[in-house]
Amino acid sequence: MSRRALTLMVAGFLTLLLAVIGAMLPVPYVALSPGPTENTIGDVKGKPVISISGRQTYPTEGKLSLVTVAYQGGPGNRLDLVTALRGWLDPTVAVVPEETLFPRSSTAEQVEEQNTQEMTDSQQTATVAALKALKIPVEKTVVVVDTDKGAPAEGRLKAGDQITAVDGVATAGLESVAEAVRRHEPGEQVEFTIRRGETTTDVSVPTVEDKEGRAVVGVRMKADFKVPFKVDISVGQVGGPSAGLMFSLGIYDKLTPGALTGGKSVAGTGTIDIDGKVGAIGGVEQKMVGAKKAGATVFLTPAGNCADAVRAVPTGLRLVKVETLQDAIDAMDALRAGRQDLPACPA
Repeated sequence: MSRRALTLMVAGFLTLLLAVIGAMLPVPYVALSPGPTENTIGDVKGKPVISISGRQTYPTEGKLSLVTVAYQGGPGNRLDLVTALRGWLDPTVAVVPEETLFPRSSTAEQVEEQNTQEMTDSQQTATVAALKALKIPVEKTVVVVDTDKGAPAEGRLKAGDQITAVDGVATAGLESVAEAVRRHEPGEQVEFTIRRGETTTDVSVPTVEDKEGRAVVGVRMKADFKVPFKVDISVGQVGGPSAGLMFSLGIYDKLTPGALTGGKSVAGTGTIDIDGKVGAIGGVEQKMVGAKKAGATVFLTPAGNCADAVRAVPTGLRLVKVETLQDAIDAMDALRAGRQDLPACPA
């Protein structure tokens, strides 16, 4: 074999070797694809997604499915270049920078914890929104999350304590508690009435001065709600807040006679607040694909996602624009009645 031929063979082999190694190199991207769908008025592994006790419920039918996005990649488990390229060529997959899901300031474990907490919060918010739509009274409360180390509240107030009054005045929300404390001069005592488990008691906490010269006790709180009956939501490993709308609809359906969907298969997405306002979410393109695969014919779409949804809607899936929980309920009523005048995402 001539030197030239040998040189070309070696060069070709090295080129191939480098290409193979390059294809196996990890890249800082995440592949998003359609994830599982769950029927909020159905069961998962033999257990109802939504269980309600202490209040009359009604049988229903059809599907009100939440949709999810699965991801591949991330810190500690990065995609290789071949997988990323394959995702870029697949119209049902979105390949996005790793920082989209995993901010550099957070670990993968912290992101998972945040997603779990957001799911828990969305379930409570969805319950409150559904009950408000049904005109069922909900008690607004303030709950202690934690106390600052070394602060006056440490050891006096505990995580989970419900603050029902400050200085004898019933609480009306987070800000009312903060204002009641700030009305004191630093060094004065604040009288908290708290509900701890089944016991209600008064706790006196001294104030100290913060950097702005205001009286504080060093407690972190959150708004909470007490509903007049028990609502349990169980969806396994699903995280994040984007199922809020579908949880609310599922609860509403179970607490009202008849089938909200009229027996149809409906899917949707969107965050929700306690007043029923629906918020935009990420991954709507992948969620629509998952909805279509699950048999949905109607997709409830947050108004803020309409532009992206219209560009990628699968054939046979009807987009219905919703801005509030009431919009979604009205749309279900219209579908059940066979009407066609539903709010659509603009082209």
